[in-house]
Amino acid sequence: MANQQERDQITPKALYLNRRQFLKQAAVFGAGLTLAACMPGAAPGTAPTSIPDEITEKSEALNFNNYYEFSLSKRAVAKNAKDFSTDPWQVEVSGLVANPVTYTIPGLLERFEILERVYRMRCVEGYSMVLPWSGFLLKDLLEEVQPLPEAKFVAFESVLRPEEMPGQVSLRNYPWPYREGLRLDEAMHELTLMATGMYSEPLSKQNGAPLRVVVPWKYGFKSPKAIQRINLSAEQPPTLWNTLAPQEYGFLANVNPAVDHPRWSQATELRLGESERRATLLFNGYDEVASLYEGTDLRIEY
Repeated sequence: MANQQERDQITPKALYLNRRQFLKQAAVFGAGLTLAACMPGAAPGTAPTSIPDEITEKSEALNFNNYYEFSLSKRAVAKNAKDFSTDPWQVEVSGLVANPVTYTIPGLLERFEILERVYRMRCVEGYSMVLPWSGFLLKDLLEEVQPLPEAKFVAFESVLRPEEMPGQVSLRNYPWPYREGLRLDEAMHELTLMATGMYSEPLSKQNGAPLRVVVPWKYGFKSPKAIQRINLSAEQPPTLWNTLAPQEYGFLANVNPAVDHPRWSQATELRLGESERRATLLFNGYDEVASLYEGTDLRIEY
């Protein structure tokens, strides 16, 4: 195993890599080395320990999916999503923009630079993964459509297709389609990715194909899947979980170990493939986003 000095040299502060670095890092992971983050152990009062950030096994990421449109059971989503149609697909960008446009998926792939990035993913339910994504910066798309000065928020709307998504039928009380949103400054951040692939392959249906948002410093429900519409607005948009249970699912939903979910602690998380819980990191360890929340009381922010 690498010593501390060696780990410091290979550990990117934000745990993300560009395409060339990604290919090099893949060989490092394959050889058994890890990206490491120093954090306190789960037990109060214990000395800080070094806990590795290894890429989650592909089989786990493809077969443990939180996607209520297909099933409440995370192990059933992949099977239920196998007949979901993702081709052809269009993404409409509208609202307070100078250049509204409708893209096809091939058009997006040709128009924007595709990057490879490894991100931590933290679910609000208390589990986590480390995933190798491919995709383009949401910032690049927004710069092309040119937000108007009054635009303050970016809303995302997933597909509504109950004939292929059994959860949209069985969960009739949910305000389908799935909707989420970000502040414009969050959407423009260099970490916010529009993912089109994972594990150097096209995005699987159970992981949000053909296009999903990835916002690594927020809980996973802020990264909606199967995006068909993007709308810029002056007012904060309604979102599915915030509409259903606003006392449990806030609009910001930044990963924060100091702010518990009303029904469970957020101080620790369980990484898929591991047996012991690890300490949760503020902003999921992505400290460079902290400036976005200056003046926000992080003791109560959710």
